[in-house]
Amino acid sequence: MRFFHLSDLHIGKQLHSYNLKQDQEHILQEVVSYVEKIRPDAIVFAGDIYDKSVPSAEAVRIFDDFLTKLSSLEPAIPILIIAGNHDSAQRLNYASQILKRQNIYIAGNVPETEDEYLKKLTLQDEEGKVNFYFLPFLKPGYVRGVFDEEIPESYEAAVRKILEREHIDWNERNVLISHQFYAGSGQKMERSESETASVGGLDLIDSSCVQNFDYVALGHLHGAQRAGAEHIRYCGTLLKYSVSEANQNKTLHLISLGKKEDAVQVEELPLHPLRDVRKVRGELEEIIADAKLENKDDYISVTLTDEVDPYKPKEQLERVYSHILEVRMDNTRTRKKLEEFEEEAVVSDPLTVFEEFFEEMQGRAMNEEEKSLLVEVLEEAGE
Repeated sequence: MRFFHLSDLHIGKQLHSYNLKQDQEHILQEVVSYVEKIRPDAIVFAGDIYDKSVPSAEAVRIFDDFLTKLSSLEPAIPILIIAGNHDSAQRLNYASQILKRQNIYIAGNVPETEDEYLKKLTLQDEEGKVNFYFLPFLKPGYVRGVFDEEIPESYEAAVRKILEREHIDWNERNVLISHQFYAGSGQKMERSESETASVGGLDLIDSSCVQNFDYVALGHLHGAQRAGAEHIRYCGTLLKYSVSEANQNKTLHLISLGKKEDAVQVEELPLHPLRDVRKVRGELEEIIADAKLENKDDYISVTLTDEVDPYKPKEQLERVYSHILEVRMDNTRTRKKLEEFEEEAVVSDPLTVFEEFFEEMQGRAMNEEEKSLLVEVLEEAGE
């Protein structure tokens, strides 16, 4: 069985105030072209369809047009979608029963009561069944109703408990679609500036809790990477959504499942964005001279190394480059100025600051339940 694994479309996102509508429409059309050519057995979206929980009308139209093109292909290809932390579960779920008739399967919410379970879709190929389990983004508080109003002590505990209550036949092939922050034991994951920052790392989940699945299609991190094992993967975004991603190679992931005992195969198909995101460094005259017809419309982050600050550098750059994200200076003067602040105290994250305040006021450390509630408050404030 072959299926495409996509995530973090972030439709409606802006890059340093630039509207990415054309860029997103272009890259989504390339996905449609790949689907038309390869004809996979399914298309999986692992969350963060939109960039905001209340997407603009323009963003909704872009995704509607994309889904319409995919669902109109014959023979029909099942489309599987879960909500990410940027999505509104309720809005994404809208008309899901009607869309099901068009082979579009959406799970916005995790189970919320004792009699609810994960949405599951079973597809068939020449080797037998492949069960897809939908696990939308969750916080421990989301599933309190499943466990008699008891909130799991951590994100990892919440995921483990939700999966443990599912009746999974491990003799069959099983795929999990999930949107969380997973990592292998002791593994440092590559993060991007365009991702929502986690609070104190408490949202980290050890990937061992999903190890038994034949493939785990992850969303949340914007760089393509493994989470502890070859078959537990983030596919990354289709486009570069921050300067920190300038050196990343964005691809479309085609997953192939053979027999139960066979290793999963991952093919990364090249993508061709309308505009690249690049970092350029050098003296102003050099950078202006390097402008070519094929790269002058890219999104660029400029670092100038001129020892003498140029006159109105941004205005000069804008004569040849159409999408300048930022202009920085890095010379002897600016480095000396930075050295003066080297020994300044590092500001702790909000969770650490409050933990220290709580302990000083209460004479004891926060327990796990209190810490979990605080994390939820801080994350909601951040969103």
